[in-house]
Amino acid sequence: QVQLIESGGGLVQAGGSPRLSCAASGRTSVTYAMGWFRQAPGKQREFVAVISREGMNTRYADSVKGRFTISRDNAKSTVSLQMNSLKPEDTAVYYCAASDKFYATISAYNYWGRGTQVTVSS
Repeated sequence: QVQLIESGGGLVQAGGSPRLSCAASGRTSVTYAMGWFRQAPGKQREFVAVISREGMNTRYADSVKGRFTISRDNAKSTVSLQMNSLKPEDTAVYYCAASDKFYATISAYNYWGRGTQVTVSS
């Protein structure tokens, strides 16, 4: 089992640059690919970014490419999402998730955090 806890959300002005963090605990001796997803009100959960087990590969949704950066520190069992140039449409609950595979699909993820709200004001 892996437990994931997100932090760093809140109310941010458009153009802001918050940083989300996800702390993993439990069975962290097995390193997973780590992803960030988000779910806006009334919408389905969508992929944001994923980073491979050793941090060598990343992938982003087109909507955040060039603005968001995913990174990880395996020694600390943490993964971060640096968000820049935020837009009101980035408002959502952001979830951290762990997967056995370097995939962007929700179904590939075995473990999920409870999410952290990011609200972008215009």
